[in-house]
Amino acid sequence: MTTPQPSEGAELRLIGLTKRFGPVTAVDNLHLQVASGAFIALLGPSGCGKTTTLRMVAGLEDPTAGQILLGDTDLTGLKPYRRPVNTVFQSYALFPHLDIYENVAFGLRRSGVKDVKAQVGQMLELVQLTGFERRRPSQVSGGQAQRVALARALVNHPKMLLLDEPLGALDLKLRREMQLTLKRIQEEVRITFLHVTHDQEEAMTMADTIAVMSSGHIEQLGHPEELYERPRTRFVANFLGQSNLLRTTVSGRNGDLAVLRIADTTVAVPADRVPSSGSEVHVGVRPEKLDLVAADEAVPQGRNALEAVVIDTSFMGTSTQYLVRTGWGQELTVFAQNRHTEVVAPGTLVRLTWRPEHAFVLEADAETPAAPRPAPVP
Repeated sequence: MTTPQPSEGAELRLIGLTKRFGPVTAVDNLHLQVASGAFIALLGPSGCGKTTTLRMVAGLEDPTAGQILLGDTDLTGLKPYRRPVNTVFQSYALFPHLDIYENVAFGLRRSGVKDVKAQVGQMLELVQLTGFERRRPSQVSGGQAQRVALARALVNHPKMLLLDEPLGALDLKLRREMQLTLKRIQEEVRITFLHVTHDQEEAMTMADTIAVMSSGHIEQLGHPEELYERPRTRFVANFLGQSNLLRTTVSGRNGDLAVLRIADTTVAVPADRVPSSGSEVHVGVRPEKLDLVAADEAVPQGRNALEAVVIDTSFMGTSTQYLVRTGWGQELTVFAQNRHTEVVAPGTLVRLTWRPEHAFVLEADAETPAAPRPAPVP
């Protein structure tokens, strides 16, 4: 396959970007730097400001304040058609009266390119649609239509491609296939992709950098693994997957481990993850990091352990989800892989165990109740 020549990349910088709609601030003094050739996802719930940010980069919304720089060029006041960026929307926005070939060629013809055959053929090969040239958009599947939209957006060699929830209209199987296709295409053309999505799995599958957004600002920016394993806020911990948060008090050190007290027991985490003794912190453990074992089973050395009672089970195919309740009334979630083991029935007393390094630590707040301290022995 002949890979299309990448356009010269450029770094994207958003400086104090703000957008207000009357009394509502959709994007609030946002700062973001995206390296040339990166695949970055803006991830967050509806109303967090991610789509508004993308639309300002595209020139479809004017910022209330701030700058949009692509390399040394200030895009802030430029019309959309003068910006070296293209956008792929969820709706594809293909021309129904034109065949696939002419849909892809449209941007080239509009730019005055006379001989478009080689470039259109190259792009259709890139998106694996060679042979579909004379079909109409209504004659191809949703995934194929999405690839046509990609080819049309890339054929003019933009310095950045903007993707506005491009896979939202596809079914689950096709969406997962397109995630891999998008990642492959980005690696081949080597231009910057700025992708907006509310789907955490989609962001983690494709992007090399994720910006988790909430209320118009970025909560945390980093590699998918970093955000998942070391979230810095409750919002990130609970939006990017599920988390069990235990409110504890730092009581001391034991070598490389910090010892934290919760109710009538202690747990340990790596000492470099916690502040000074006496501080209250949340210890976070992902449901799949917890092992659920019988209450009378010996706890392997070096693992944390908490007693709990199973209150509900849900079969989820590859795993079973357990909802358990601790002695102080907090409900926790455990994901156990289905490996021909019997499901633990509700009402069973169990132990939850996990390795200290599998926990992350957040500053405590008022949202999670602390475990009650045991009454003093008279």
